[in-house]
Amino acid sequence: MSTTAAQMLVGASTDFLRHFSPFDRMEPAALAYLAQHAVLGFHPRGSEILTPEMGPARHFYIIQRGKVQARQTGATAVTEYASLTMSAGECFPIGAISAQRPSTNAYVAVEDSFCFQITGDEFLHLMQISPVFHLFCTQYIASLLNQSRQQLQTTFAQRAAEQQTMTTPLGQLVKREPVCVTPETRTRSALEKMNELRIGCMVVADAGQRPVGILTQSDLLPRVVLAGFDLERPIGEVMTANPHQLPATASAYDAALEMATHGVRHLLVVDGNGCLKGVISERDLFSLQRISLRQIRAGIENAADVDALQHASRDIRQLALNLIAQGVGAEQLTQFISALNDALTRRIIELALDRHDLVGIDFGWFAFGSEGRHEQTLSTDQDNGIIWRCPEPEDAEAVRKRLIAFAREVNQNLAACGFPLCKGNIMASNPDLCLTLDEWKERFGDWIREPDPQALLNASIFFDFRVLYGNERLGDQLRTWLNKLSRTSTNFLRMMAANALQVPPPLGRIRDFVLEDDGTIDLKKCGARLFVDAARIIALRTGVDSSSTVQRLRQASGKMGVSSEEVSAIIDGFHFIQLLRLRSQHLETEHDADGDNRIDPDSLNELDRRILKEAFRQARKLQLRLKLDYQL
Repeated sequence: MSTTAAQMLVGASTDFLRHFSPFDRMEPAALAYLAQHAVLGFHPRGSEILTPEMGPARHFYIIQRGKVQARQTGATAVTEYASLTMSAGECFPIGAISAQRPSTNAYVAVEDSFCFQITGDEFLHLMQISPVFHLFCTQYIASLLNQSRQQLQTTFAQRAAEQQTMTTPLGQLVKREPVCVTPETRTRSALEKMNELRIGCMVVADAGQRPVGILTQSDLLPRVVLAGFDLERPIGEVMTANPHQLPATASAYDAALEMATHGVRHLLVVDGNGCLKGVISERDLFSLQRISLRQIRAGIENAADVDALQHASRDIRQLALNLIAQGVGAEQLTQFISALNDALTRRIIELALDRHDLVGIDFGWFAFGSEGRHEQTLSTDQDNGIIWRCPEPEDAEAVRKRLIAFAREVNQNLAACGFPLCKGNIMASNPDLCLTLDEWKERFGDWIREPDPQALLNASIFFDFRVLYGNERLGDQLRTWLNKLSRTSTNFLRMMAANALQVPPPLGRIRDFVLEDDGTIDLKKCGARLFVDAARIIALRTGVDSSSTVQRLRQASGKMGVSSEEVSAIIDGFHFIQLLRLRSQHLETEHDADGDNRIDPDSLNELDRRILKEAFRQARKLQLRLKLDYQL
C-alpha cells in the first residue's frame, strides 16, 4: 500500500503533537482530527500573528517551531504576566477562541516561527469530541479564576497585609511541639503537666500518637472540681473523646469554620497518618484577624439580649469582607457566613425559649432556601419553618399555637439582627409552615402529585431544608421519605426540569451577554439559580440527601456518569457567580438593598468578564443535561 504525501504530513503532525501536553493524552480519534485539519503557517521574525485589533480570534495556534511572545495590551492586566515567551508545543489564544472575542494579548513572532492552526469551529468541535482537550481548556479557565482572586487581593492589599491570610496552612501555625498523655495517665499528673507548661488543654493520645481525647481548662470546673472527680483516676475517664481534628494541610479558614460550626476552641492538627502534630486554639486564629472569630463567637454565646446580637451580626459582615480581601473562595465564604448565622439564630432561639414554655415538645427549626443549602450571602431574608411531633396527651392545635407564639418572637428578633421578614411569609410564625412530620409529608406529597406552577415554585424553596435547631432526626425522616417518593415521580421531576429551563443563561449570540433593560444582569435569578435548580432535580432523582448545591452535584456525579473534572468545572462556575454576588453586596450596597444581585458586566475587568462568560456556559451545560434527560 502506498502512502500519499497528505498522509505523511498527517503522520508527521501526529508524531509532533504526541510530544506535548495535552495532545500526548488526547484520544486517538481526536488527535487524528486535529492532525488532519491543522494547517502549518510560517511567521517571519517580528511579524504579528494575532493582536486585539484584528477582531475576534479566528484561529487556534500550536507553535511547531520558533518562539512567540505574548504581550498584554491595554491598561488592565488580565494575566499574571506582562509578557511571556512561548515555544514549541505551546498554544494560544484559548480564552479568546473559546469566547469568540478579540484576544487581550498581542502575539508576535520573535524568531522565524511555524505554527499549526485550526479554525474556531474546528477548535470547538475538538473540545466536543475530546474530553482531554476539553478539560485542558477548562483548567485554563480555572487558572484564570485564581488570577482573578489575586487581583482582588491586590485591590485590598493594604488591608490584607494588616491581617495576614486565613489561607495559611495549619501546619505553619503550629507553634510548639505537641504535648500529650495516654488515656491511662493519672488526671493529677496530666493537670500538673498543663500547669508546668502553661498550656490550655491536654491532648490524650494512644501509643501511636493518634489523638483519642482532649481535656481543656474550661472542662475542669464542671467535670473535675464541681463533680469531685478523683484526680488519681485516669484522664481517659474525664476527657472529651473523639476530639475535632484537621490535617496539617488544612487552612486557618478551615479551622475557623470548624470552630464556628461545632463551638469548640481547640482543634488538633494531625499528619497524613493521623498522628498529632500540634494544637490550634482560637487565640492562634485571633492573631490573624482584626475582627476575630473569637470576638464574634463570644459575642453570640454571651449575648443576653437582641441588642448584643445586633453587634455580632454586623461583625459577621465585616469579617466576611476581610475574608473576601484575603482571596477566600465563595464556597468557604458562604459556608462561613452560614455557620456564624446559624450560631446567631440558635442564640436567638435559646433566648426566646427562656420566655416560652415548650418543655416536652419535640420540634426542629427549619431553614429553607439559601440558608437550608448553607449558601447564604450577605443579603438574604428569612425562610424558615417548624417541624414537630405532638406529645401524646396534648391537644395538637394548642401545641401549634404555643409554637407559633414562640416563632413570632424569633422571627421578629431575626429581623432586628438584619434578616428582613420574608415578604412571602415563608416564616415559622406562619401557621401553614408550623407543621407536624405527617403534615409536612402530606404537604410535600400534594405538590409532587399535583405539580401546578405554584407547587413547583414551592418545591424549589421548601425542598432545600435542614434542621438548624432542635431534633435533626425529624428532618432526616422527612428527607428520606421525600427522596423515596420523588424518585418514582417521573412526571413531577420532568415538570421541575421544564420549569428550571425557563430561564436561560444570559449569553448572547452577538454580544457577550444578554442584558436587562437597565444594562445589568441579575446574578441570582439568571446565574446562581440555574445551578441551584438543576442540582435540586438531580439530587431528587439520584437520592442524594444533602441540601447543598455543590454537595448535591459532587455526590450525584457518579450516579449521573459525569466525570469529577466536569463537575468541578460546573462548580467553579457556580462559585464564581456567588463570589461576584458577595463582592457586589458587600462593597456596594447595604443589606438587602435593591440591586444587591445585579451587576453591570462593563464594570468588570476583562479577566472577570471572561470567567463570568465561562460560568454561564457551565450553567448552559447543566441545563442541556436536564434537557436531554427529560427530552425537553
